[in-house]
Amino acid sequence: MSTFESVAAVMALTGAAIFAAGVIVILVAAQRRPYNAELAPIKGSPAKGVLWAFTLGLAPWAKESVRIHWIAYIRGVIFHLGIFLGAAYLIATPWLAQMPESLRLSLAALFGIGALLGLAGFWIRTSAPVMKVLSTPDDYFALALTTLFLASASISAYAIDYLSAFWAISGITMAYVPFGKLRHFIYFFYVRVFLGLTFGRRSVLE
Repeated sequence: MSTFESVAAVMALTGAAIFAAGVIVILVAAQRRPYNAELAPIKGSPAKGVLWAFTLGLAPWAKESVRIHWIAYIRGVIFHLGIFLGAAYLIATPWLAQMPESLRLSLAALFGIGALLGLAGFWIRTSAPVMKVLSTPDDYFALALTTLFLASASISAYAIDYLSAFWAISGITMAYVPFGKLRHFIYFFYVRVFLGLTFGRRSVLE
């Protein structure tokens, strides 16, 4: 292993450690927040509500804003799926050389598409007046990191020699997650659970 490969591996492991510690801190802080349960009698099934929130509740027809912005919805879904797939790919990279070439090339294509959709996010934020006003430096930095993450994943899947660069970028990305916008993936699950509990217990889904 070359010096750069060693440094990149250390960066990836350090980033993973910061990521794990940061997520734990965020979860502990979230769990300590007061929760005021509803006083109204339960009319439906909270469990069914949570199931809906993580399934049909994510469908485009369940959101009015999505029904009139199909392209943005599809772009967001593919982009985020690419990021989660990239995280799984990162875990598997120690065995990258043993992967079938067809699989690596398929992953390279998928990550490349994800990176292009990440670049499209910059166009969306700068061309839409409302998005341009609402966007913060953190929004742009988080988008740049995830786009670079996907681009480096694509390149490393296509050419194994660039795996070290992917490790280094992954380390930086993971280390940033607990401190920037990227930590929203944690709150996503809280939001969907509370939404499902509320709708389910009120029996508004039936």
